[in-house]
Amino acid sequence: TLSLTLFLLYSPLKRPYNTLDNRAGSASSLPLDPEECIFMADTANCLHVYFGEAKGKTTASMGLALRALGHGLRVTVVQFLKDGCSGELTPLRELGAAVYSGMESAGFVFQMSGEEKASLREQQGLLLKKTMEEPCGLLILDEACAALQLGMVEDSLLRQAVLLRPEGMEVVITGREPAPWMLEAADYSTEMRCRRHPYSRGTAARKGVEF
Repeated sequence: TLSLTLFLLYSPLKRPYNTLDNRAGSASSLPLDPEECIFMADTANCLHVYFGEAKGKTTASMGLALRALGHGLRVTVVQFLKDGCSGELTPLRELGAAVYSGMESAGFVFQMSGEEKASLREQQGLLLKKTMEEPCGLLILDEACAALQLGMVEDSLLRQAVLLRPEGMEVVITGREPAPWMLEAADYSTEMRCRRHPYSRGTAARKGVEF
């Protein structure tokens, strides 16, 4: 029918996952075979990259986690460089998500000693390996971009978790500046740009809004 044809043509999840143009976000490639596209709708394992300087990267990823949980998917959240105290984590846990934080307390990497950095790098590597041993429907790697940029997670391990993810697993990466390989591999690439923010007039981060 016409409605089914239009749905297949314009729904991004219906495009073949292994088509390079589609993985890079090109709008020029259309589905090759309707039956293959319907199959991929259930088995696609897309990569989402939410990046940029503005607020909304983690917020968007946690909203996706809530949606996935609502459909019965198993969700795992790994937060790099965060203390695990953000408000959304408690209800996500209560709904069944596995949530792991990469830091025992809040702080900045540039303030850490060499020993502390090595310990954090090891801790975050172990968390990432643990998630790779427990496949899920949605894996969120919050602030993975910053962790990689600061040398707090191994590039090879992160690539393995993201690029060699099992069939049926969606992966979300967040952070200000993604590595080139992340953008290259992304199926969804969304840049958050700041047009206005209360911080510019001296308003501090607010409980229930920024964390």
